[in-house]
Parts: sequence; C-alpha cells; structure tokens
Amino acid sequence: MRTGPRAVIREHLARGENEARALAFLMIGCILVFVSQWPRLARTAQLEGDEFPRLAAYALLGWLMIWPLVFYALAGVVHTVSRLTGGQGTAFGARLALFWSWLAASPLALLTGILAGFTGASILTNLAGLLWILVFIGLWWRSQGEAARGPQVYGVQ
Repeated sequence: MRTGPRAVIREHLARGENEARALAFLMIGCILVFVSQWPRLARTAQLEGDEFPRLAAYALLGWLMIWPLVFYALAGVVHTVSRLTGGQGTAFGARLALFWSWLAASPLALLTGILAGFTGASILTNLAGLLWILVFIGLWWRSQGEAARGPQVYGVQ
C-alpha cells in the first residue's frame, strides 16, 4: 500500500475522471469544517447572548454553498496557472488534488474548533489553526504537483 499525497492522488487519478467522487471529497471536507465550527458558535452564542441556530444557519450557508464555489474557482485558477507554466494535468486533476487535500486536512479543523470552543481566541487555538492551514497547503502542493504531471503519468489515456 502506498502512502503520501502523491501516491494517493496518483491512485485516484488512475481510476479515471469521476466528478461525483471529487465533489464528495469537497462536500465531506466542508461538512467536517462546518461541524468543527459548532463549539465556537456555541461559545459565541453563550457569551454574547446570540442564538446558536441562527449562527449555525449562517455557517451552514457558508460552508455548504459558498465555499464549494470558491474551491471550484480556486481549482480553475490553479489549473490555468499550472498549464501556463508547463503542467500537463487536467482540470479534473487540479480539482481532485484540491478537494482531496481539503478533506485530508479537515480533522485538524475539528481540533481547531474544539479548542476554539474551550479556550476562545487563544494562542493554542491559533496554533492549531495554523497547523491545519499548513498541513492543507502542504498536502495540496504535493497533490497538485502530482496532478500536474498529466494523465500519461498516472495511467489514464
């Protein structure tokens, strides 16, 4: 069994283009990040006298409607830049690399959310959030590098 982001992306790309799988990666990652917001939202509702259901509804709208569109646009921009700089990958490969990386890093969002619920905007919460973003960027960088190599490398014609 291969490990590492490059091997995982190579195996997913070798299965052929399946937009439903890529979208599932994105939506599951966004759902996990939405759930990770609950402790922070509950803390905010308690401390500021706000309504948790209203805050959760806004977060739901953001994470399940707006952010997926942002991710699709970001994948398109990255694919375009990749092609302009000599990459041989497909637009699907760029989307898959981004969406899989988001899903793979999402457990750290859960940790960040728990810390935000318990400690608020503390240094510990900020460090966990920084770790989450750095892991996501690292996974995405390596995954996108593999996806940009092109279909001929990972066995899809």
